[in-house]
Order: sequence, then structure tokens, then C-alpha cells
Amino acid sequence: MTEERITETEGPAGETHTTHTIITDREEPRRSGGGAGWMILMVLVIVAVAGFFLFSNMSDSEVAKNNAVAEAANQVGDAAQNVGDAVKDATDPAK
Repeated sequence: MTEERITETEGPAGETHTTHTIITDREEPRRSGGGAGWMILMVLVIVAVAGFFLFSNMSDSEVAKNNAVAEAANQVGDAAQNVGDAVKDATDPAK
């Protein structure tokens, strides 16, 4: 619906000013984002999944490193035990 309002004002010297105002009541059509919101959501999901796998693999490699160090320490301990047994056997006069 369109409405036109005309306002006339008269100044102190007798001059007349006319103002025309047009009012339109029309509903604006709804605009869609064009899928940009979905695209941003998908990128965020992909980044979150990639970050999860990256950090989980980093912690797995840290555990593997710790296990390797512990295994090496055990092997050094076993080797020292073997050397100690060999020295004991070599110095034992009964054999």
C-alpha cells in the first residue's frame, strides 16, 4: 500500500512551503546467505577434525618415544647384569 502525504506550511512573510512524503508499506523479500554459512561451517568442521588427528598422533608418538627409552634402559640393565655375571664367573676360583 502506498500513501502520499502533502504538508503545507505558511511562513511569517506569507510564503507557502509544500512537502510531499510518500510512504510505501511493502514487505522486503527474505534474502538467503547463498550457502556461505554452510561453507564456513564445513571448513570449521574439517579444521577441527584435522586438529584432533594431529594432536592425537603427536601424543601417540610421545608415548612411543617414552616406550622406546624405557626398553633401551631395560636392555642396558640386562647387559650390565650379563657383564656382572661374566665377571663373577671369570673370577670364581671354583670353576
